[in-house]
Amino acid sequence: MKISAQDEYGLRILLRIARSDSEDGLSIPQLSELEGLSASYVAKLTRTLRLASFIQSTRGQKGGYILSRPAEEIRINDVLVALGGALFDESFCEGHSGAFRICTNSVDCSVRSLWRVVQRAVDQVLNQVSLADLMASEGLSNLALQRVMEHLNRVAELEVD
Repeated sequence: MKISAQDEYGLRILLRIARSDSEDGLSIPQLSELEGLSASYVAKLTRTLRLASFIQSTRGQKGGYILSRPAEEIRINDVLVALGGALFDESFCEGHSGAFRICTNSVDCSVRSLWRVVQRAVDQVLNQVSLADLMASEGLSNLALQRVMEHLNRVAELEVD
């Protein structure tokens, strides 16, 4: 499993915007310089983030991008789905049928079951983490993520009982 460059850079752009002190936000050239990315790639990422209603543009000569809602309300799972889609989608199997038109395991597929479980676990973790959690220093961010894992462990224990 891999996190795509679009997922990584899109999340970094969103974090950069969230951390900005400027009322006008950050422009594409500013984001490009700060993250070391081409302006055209930053424009693509900001368009995706804007269409998903995570950011909005500010007008004027100093205009740029700001968050469209508080960082506490932005879930990382939602951001990653908007940027690149879910880790596993049911349509994935259709594209991996080998030389056949339909996957030979389409009726009874234990691999598909595994991917569903993995996707559910990833969703549970990422739905617990907000953009605000990631805005903290790495040490504080690690504490927030540790709380998420402790919560998920308690939930898992309840499901077993």
